[in-house]
Amino acid sequence: MSSLAPESATPEPARSPAVEEPDITSVRAAFRSPRRLRIEVLGGLVVALALIPEAISFSIIAGVDPRIGLFASVTMAVSIAFLGGRPAMISAATGAVALVIAPVMRDHGYEYLIATVILAGILQVILGVLGVARLMRFIPRSVMVGFVNALAILIFLAQLPHLTHVPWPVYPLVAAGIIVMVLLPRLTTAVPAPLVAILSVTVFVALASVTVPTVGDEGKLPDSLPSLFWPDVPWNLDTLRIIAPYAVGMALVGLLESLMTAKLVDDITDTHSVKTREAWGQGVSNVITGFFGGMGGCAMIGQTMINVKASGARTRISTFLAGTFLLILVVGLGDLVGDIPMAALVAVMVMVSVGTFDWHSIHPKTLRRMPRSETVVMLSTVVVVVITHNLAIGVVVGVIVAMILFARRVAHFTTVTDVAHPDDDTKVYAVTGELFFASSNDLVYQFDYRGDPANVVIDLTDSHIWDASTVATLDAITSKYARYGKTVRIVGLNPSSAQRHERLAGKLGEGH
Repeated sequence: MSSLAPESATPEPARSPAVEEPDITSVRAAFRSPRRLRIEVLGGLVVALALIPEAISFSIIAGVDPRIGLFASVTMAVSIAFLGGRPAMISAATGAVALVIAPVMRDHGYEYLIATVILAGILQVILGVLGVARLMRFIPRSVMVGFVNALAILIFLAQLPHLTHVPWPVYPLVAAGIIVMVLLPRLTTAVPAPLVAILSVTVFVALASVTVPTVGDEGKLPDSLPSLFWPDVPWNLDTLRIIAPYAVGMALVGLLESLMTAKLVDDITDTHSVKTREAWGQGVSNVITGFFGGMGGCAMIGQTMINVKASGARTRISTFLAGTFLLILVVGLGDLVGDIPMAALVAVMVMVSVGTFDWHSIHPKTLRRMPRSETVVMLSTVVVVVITHNLAIGVVVGVIVAMILFARRVAHFTTVTDVAHPDDDTKVYAVTGELFFASSNDLVYQFDYRGDPANVVIDLTDSHIWDASTVATLDAITSKYARYGKTVRIVGLNPSSAQRHERLAGKLGEGH
């Protein structure tokens, strides 16, 4: 904390950053603070409860037994608590990964599915070591906003099956859970509101003997601990050809979703995380999960928001306990957990979707101020994610749209101006702006080849050559003037542009 001494006081010696700004993600500090430790423990418990129906649902998507998804969530959460670079982020079995690997299970069976998960984890480790996390800097803010909004929509849409064709008591129970989560934080934050909502709805249903869908209706819960598993597949090139495409897809989707989630949590908590460590940590966790017979996974944005925003957790303790509590709940307390009404968990996820959505981004004042291209990028990301139900595809499309619109916008900043006539036989053009494939292609049409004098000077002092397309365009301009017996001299090149022009001029060939 900063000093509270008045300005006139004698300056104190500089204190260490650790004293001035305590690390809210520190596990050691959390163990010394009963309040922080309580938040972490209760946050892990709420997440564990919310993970159960999600893991079962994703198991169904992947075509495996619900125990496979539940065990994957346990091993992912526990291992990433030690390996990951983003404290308080939750990793478990996810829908995005389930969609990628489902064809392997359908066409080749469970053994090949596990081999795919292990290979995907190895690929993630390699990509993490190679620094793939640094690519996050190329994701624009508008794509991040679209990613968050699409996520909120997907979380809400995922609850609709639990709200259709169900007994009527489900609706007042969901409403009651939402009311608890809205009003309780105004009275106290000592206990996470989602946990109180789950417990209160469950107790009411039990005492009133109300018949509504429960967690147990989603699928059978395991009754034993996960054990080591070695996939019985031929370890040869034929197997590699089968699983490699799916493993690459799983690795990329898992990394993208995990790194985007880590960046989102960084912004929410005003803390920095190590993205490179998170990347290879996700890979190691998937390898571990595969060898325990799990279906693999990545960061779970919905459960992470429950942990970070709804519960206020900030350390690895909550992540570790989420996996530990999940194992205890489904194996040791399976009968009790199976009686939890789905209405209680639906209420939690509805509030998570509402809290996750960036409402400011669609406010009329924001839309009026925001450049139209930024809004288009955000909406493109949202629409693609909602249609495909795949956050990774939406982010890739959003980045591509942003790049195209940026290139189009920058292309119009390049101008060619007639600036001087030193003598009757000389004319000087000044080119201003960034020269690359989008802007330089039109450059060739901005000169008067027939009417210009014998000597033409093109001054590039206020521009920069970025690619081979620009060099090819300058070659084309020189060739057009040469057809009329005129010479061109290019001046004003900065060192980088001069080096690129000298290396490529006259060597690209016609049409290149």
